[in-house]
Amino acid sequence: MTDLISAPGADTASNTAITEPLPPNDGTAPLEWAPREPAPKKHRTGLWVGIGVGALLIAAGAASTILIAPGTTIEGIPVGGLTPGAAADVVTAHLSEVQITLGEADGSPVVTGADLGASVDAKALADTAFADHPMWNLGSWMSEPIAAGITLDPEVAHATLRSLVPSSYEDAVDASVVFDTASSTYTTTPAAVGTGIDLDALTVSLVEAVGTDTNTGSFSGAPADAPAAVSDADAADLAGNLNTMLSTVGFYVGEERTVPVAPAVAATWIDVVDDDGELRVVADEGAIQATVDTLAAAVDRAPVAAETITNASGDVLRELTVGVNGRALGDTSTVASDFATKLESGNGVQPLDVTETPFETAALVREIDINLATQTVSAIENGSVVDSWYVSSGAGENATHTGSFQIGWKTSSQNMGNRDLTQAPNYYQPDVPWVMYFNGDEALHGVYWHSNWGVTMSHGCVGMPIDKAEWLYGWSPEGVTVNVHY
Repeated sequence: MTDLISAPGADTASNTAITEPLPPNDGTAPLEWAPREPAPKKHRTGLWVGIGVGALLIAAGAASTILIAPGTTIEGIPVGGLTPGAAADVVTAHLSEVQITLGEADGSPVVTGADLGASVDAKALADTAFADHPMWNLGSWMSEPIAAGITLDPEVAHATLRSLVPSSYEDAVDASVVFDTASSTYTTTPAAVGTGIDLDALTVSLVEAVGTDTNTGSFSGAPADAPAAVSDADAADLAGNLNTMLSTVGFYVGEERTVPVAPAVAATWIDVVDDDGELRVVADEGAIQATVDTLAAAVDRAPVAAETITNASGDVLRELTVGVNGRALGDTSTVASDFATKLESGNGVQPLDVTETPFETAALVREIDINLATQTVSAIENGSVVDSWYVSSGAGENATHTGSFQIGWKTSSQNMGNRDLTQAPNYYQPDVPWVMYFNGDEALHGVYWHSNWGVTMSHGCVGMPIDKAEWLYGWSPEGVTVNVHY
């Protein structure tokens, strides 16, 4: 039996085999088969390439959901292809590092955004850039620049600029308010314009520089007018308010300005201070307290009884004395501090707590008694005769009428009768003094043409001595009861 085997040194790459007879197997040597030709290996290059491209596409798709679209800029600063967090960092760093040369000459000072306190809400801008221009939205690529709204810190910027360009700075002078003792009013001193670098214009130059490739720019640094923080109008308004307050300043009981405070005194209580460009009033509680300590002497008082004249019916005819309640000053422990607060707000009215004692009223009931039988007149007050004297009443058919009447019209002098004596009442008496009518044309009055007292003489009036008539005229208000009887 003959088998085909691969002889040693045979060309395994060819399809031709070398044939030799097998040696006899004597049982001492193992029988060996020729090895099989190895199967060709499968080439997987395409598979690996496919996996790589797919992974890249997946990664790119994922990135497009977290990155800002290419071509997106914030105030000229490129942020495309960045996450919002990285974009915010780039914007902050770019703004901090921007350089502005102050002036055109060689060696002009240079400031950075950080030196000027430049700031922007980088996080909000980056979030907006991503929200409006995500990478996955191809339509948002290469968009218009996003305005940043860059601002400078005035205090930081001016401090830096003043140190670098001192010649551009001259402090403005605020208008002020002062008390003029001669006129006892508040007056003003005018403001003076200063100079400084215009931060608004500088901000424009800085924004332009941020948008350049070099992140640099220039600004003249020349002085610009710097108005005073407190203008003449501001000072005039405050002075006007203070002068209005001075006309009312004081301690009040109800509506009464019980203890007025003189303008010169009030001016020692308050100062007008310039608080970082704003005028305000500061009151001295201690100075006010010195006046509060004296209030009791000015406020406390005993009641004053009212005194009135009434008729027999109780009608008040005249107030002789005005009644005044008594009062005592209450707690004043917080008055000074309360008043200080009011003054600082422009209010010069400080109420006081008092305890009042009501006044009493004394009524003088006055009556005139005419006794035709005795031909006397008596002035009666509260039932007692104050004075009494003889008179001359109407005679005969002109007798004075009896009854209870009231004083009506009064006049200090009057012509009575008729100049034409042929006409009624057939008499004429000029300048009759102290006339008080009580019943039609019947009156009490003074008589200068006779002194026949105690005898009826007149045409119905009740005549009396002039001095008595004058006294009774003053003693008797209109409305006093007149009792005529026998």
